[in-house]
Amino acid sequence: MSSVINKEMAAGFKRFFSERQEALLSLVRALVETESPSGHVEGSLAVVSLLADAARSIGDAVEVERIPAEGYGEHLRVRAFQGREERGGRLLIVGHTDTVHPLGTTRTRPFSADGERLYGPGIFDMKANCVMAIEALRACIHLNRIPQREVVLLLTCDEEVGSERGRPLIEEEARRAECALVLEPPASDGRVKTARKGTGIFTMEARGRAAHAGLEPEKGASAVLEIARQIERLHALSDAAKGTTVNIGVVEGGTRSNVVAAEARAEIDVRFSTSEEARRIESVIFNSEAFDERVKLVVRGGINRPPLERNEGVVRLYEHARLVAAALDFNLGEASVGGASDGNFIAAMNVPVLDGLGIDGDGAHAEHEHIIADDIARRGALLASLITTL
Repeated sequence: MSSVINKEMAAGFKRFFSERQEALLSLVRALVETESPSGHVEGSLAVVSLLADAARSIGDAVEVERIPAEGYGEHLRVRAFQGREERGGRLLIVGHTDTVHPLGTTRTRPFSADGERLYGPGIFDMKANCVMAIEALRACIHLNRIPQREVVLLLTCDEEVGSERGRPLIEEEARRAECALVLEPPASDGRVKTARKGTGIFTMEARGRAAHAGLEPEKGASAVLEIARQIERLHALSDAAKGTTVNIGVVEGGTRSNVVAAEARAEIDVRFSTSEEARRIESVIFNSEAFDERVKLVVRGGINRPPLERNEGVVRLYEHARLVAAALDFNLGEASVGGASDGNFIAAMNVPVLDGLGIDGDGAHAEHEHIIADDIARRGALLASLITTL
């Protein structure tokens, strides 16, 4: 990391973003109005077209690649400053273009402004941040603040549904990266995220034996009763001190009230702060034994995202970002959060990750989703300064 962090550079980037804010918001609005829920191929292609055109307008210093993702649309990879001395690896910047909002949401909640708050489905998580990243590359070139590393901006199209197609691409780029910046929304008060819990998703099925509940209940083996007992056991795996939570969010089973249930199932969500806890929980769930030996248990699923742990590399990256923020006259706080992101995959490969670098706002996945217009220049300057000095 470079020690060259000064107010002149930071102020120059901030002026650039202030002058470009109208153009930036024009593209943000176009992205919000182009709906791209996960799995909507047409929407994904349209959003990537808008972002690819914006990246190409920067000039010859960038290379733009659209990568097909079957069933989802396209990922977008932008390479910048190729041929630069890599000093041990590239700088990887990661975001996503898909949203959780279903098609038609913009008809009832269109892009709108209320003072400094700019509203729209997906604007906070994270279409505005995709635009900011491209503008940060533009700022570096326009102000001749050329980084010493090659920079790769990777925007995937299936993050909100687990990154089945995006994960291999992210891990491929992470193998060549010295560090990574993630464009997810910040925590409250604009704090970056230096730790994220990992996630596991499991389904447990109980297969028992049906019988008439009134005439021959003893001949039945209740799958519903078995699942109920398993829920008690699974909840007991939670450990607040270790940051481990187990939640059974969906339960189904049985056919009629007068029939001993032959089948039942439960969907299990697990969150953990360390890889050690992930291994413990996964082992316990997969080695579950039925309380009623007449019932068979079948467990599917597994760890979806490993944890992003606050290790020495992450701390060094955060402290560097904090100094950059100080040059922009604001205090950059940090947070540990329960939700996971694609940054978790990168962290699992021993690459330092700084997450939550998006524009401040609120309401990710909610009706009041918005960004704060006043934060665009400051956050854009922070990202551009990081690109230059890392």
